[in-house]
Amino acid sequence: MELSKSEEQLMHYLWKLKKAFMKDLLQEFPDPKPATTTVATLIKRMRDKGFVDYKLYGNSREYFPLVQKADYFSRHMNGFIKSFFDNSASQFASFFTAEADLTNEQLEQLKGMIDERIEKNKK
Repeated sequence: MELSKSEEQLMHYLWKLKKAFMKDLLQEFPDPKPATTTVATLIKRMRDKGFVDYKLYGNSREYFPLVQKADYFSRHMNGFIKSFFDNSASQFASFFTAEADLTNEQLEQLKGMIDERIEKNKK
């Protein structure tokens, strides 16, 4: 299940804060800030999708993510690679390195990461 753009924006704030009350989340939004009811609706949808839960303190709810940012990003990227690059990571890497206008330093960093991963896989 995926998040809408609005839900994803709110999720980024929650990942950043790790746990937050409604007032904390509202403070993260740029001006003009959304209505509390709008954010509450987004959180309810995110909770129904299994991305967020809360702990109750009296009448206040402290929200926290159930899905880690890295896991969400990984699932999102895998879906992207599957949809746009015939499930081929090498096609994606080829496109990315050709179209991203990377500097030699950035390419060397990527090469280093790939070399490290190759060594790790050999063990």
